[in-house]
Order: sequence, then C-alpha cells, then structure tokens
Amino acid sequence: MKKSLLLIALFVSTTLMAQTGGTKVNGIILPNVVKVNDQYLKINGAGVREKMFLDLYICALYMEKKSNVAQTIIDANSNMAIKIRIISSLVTRENMEEAIREGFAKATNDNTKALDAKINDLINKGFAGDIEKGDVFDLEYAPGKGTSLKKNGKVLVVLTGLDFKKALFGIWLCESPADANLKKKMLGN
Repeated sequence: MKKSLLLIALFVSTTLMAQTGGTKVNGIILPNVVKVNDQYLKINGAGVREKMFLDLYICALYMEKKSNVAQTIIDANSNMAIKIRIISSLVTRENMEEAIREGFAKATNDNTKALDAKINDLINKGFAGDIEKGDVFDLEYAPGKGTSLKKNGKVLVVLTGLDFKKALFGIWLCESPADANLKKKMLGN
C-alpha cells in the first residue's frame, strides 16, 4: 500500500513539474504557464527569431488550448499571449519599430490604415524607451479588454479591438511571418 501511494505521489509531482516548469529555448527557461485575465495559459510553442544568422529574441505563444493552425489562432477571440525575450544587444528601438511596421503590413496585406493610430500607440508607448538584452515584452490579449503590452512586467499600453489583436499576432503567424521557422516553433511543430 505504501509503495502504491509513493508511486502515485511521484507520478503526480512529476506531471505537475512538467506542466508548470519551464521550456528551454536557446539556453533560456520560459514558463510553461502564464496568467492572463485571471486565466492560466499553457505554452503552445516557442523559438528564436533569427535574421541573417543572428539570434535576436525568443518568442513564445501561450493559449488556453494548444493549436497548430495559425489562422485559427489569429482569428480566436480568447485569452492568449506572446512573450518576447530580447537576447541580443543588436535589437534597438529603431529596428524594433521597423520590424513591427513591416510585420503589420505583411499581416494585413498592406492594409494598415484602420490600425495606424493603434500601431503608432504600440510603438510610441510600448517601445518608447531603450531596448536592452534581457528585456521581456508580454503581449497579452483578453476578450473585451484588448491587448496590453508589458515591458519587464509593467503595463505600458492597452489597445482595444479584436482586429488589432489579429494583425498583431499575425506578425508571427500570418502567411508571410517575420520568421517562418519561428512560426513553426510557435505552432508547436
């Protein structure tokens, strides 16, 4: 009896550690679970954003239920988050702004006009200061509340609208994503 209870306890603790521990990407441990809008989200997938053979940042997607269908994730009106951890000193405010603007253009098929004010707020309020290696940006979407951008745990801007969230998450998940390999990793492939 004692042996059975010990085995059950060992199984439960191992399962809990696997669910709540971390996912290692490029030597960095990311949480397997984050809390958004009073709901716990599980990591869907994570990878490294590369450009010209340089590792720039780690990006992880968190969702209520795992999915590997990019358009379903983009369109979903449910709690979800993207966590970005800067791993290179080459990432600056200027090149982040350029990448965000280019990403929105690709995600919307060059139809950003209706979102331009929100894109400018995201850039001017969310990425206003210097960006340093080790900074963590959280893009958290909550239905009815909008998308908040946090830098190192501090909320810098909240932008309303499912249309904005779709375009923002599309930067990494659309047909022409920022990094095709990163997209695959975020989708858990």
